[in-house]
Amino acid sequence: MSTTDPSDDAVVEGVLLASRALVAVAARSLAGVADEVTLPQYRVLVLLALRGPQGLSGLADALAVAPSTATRMCDRLVRKGLVARSEDPSDRRQVCLQCTPSGRRLVAEVSERRRAEIAVLVQALAIPARSEVLRALSQLAEAAGEVFAQQDLLEWQL
Repeated sequence: MSTTDPSDDAVVEGVLLASRALVAVAARSLAGVADEVTLPQYRVLVLLALRGPQGLSGLADALAVAPSTATRMCDRLVRKGLVARSEDPSDRRQVCLQCTPSGRRLVAEVSERRRAEIAVLVQALAIPARSEVLRALSQLAEAAGEVFAQQDLLEWQL
């Protein structure tokens, strides 16, 4: 490693600092719908909006929670009209969960608020730094398994 390369610890600290800023943006973007959904419930909606209809066990795995926890979250979202539950056509014993139009609108609304706040942050960056930030964050997202095709992102935004 050359003397100009940052240490792993310095990079970790930089990512932690940036993540705190982004968590604050996320919290503010959810503030307008806090009466409707909690942060974990919102994560369910995002997963269903991005990945489409899916079974409970797959959803629980994606959320890294027990199936019973995922069931309780989904029950609340079904009562609120944000998630629909149906039989899986290939196996009637399985449940298929999907975002309702209201759930998709909520995700789009929160995403738009978040996008607007992040746009302000990006505009504060020097233009040469923007491509470096894009490259680094894209690689970080890929390492975290958060890569979605642009087409997927456009399909769930209303």
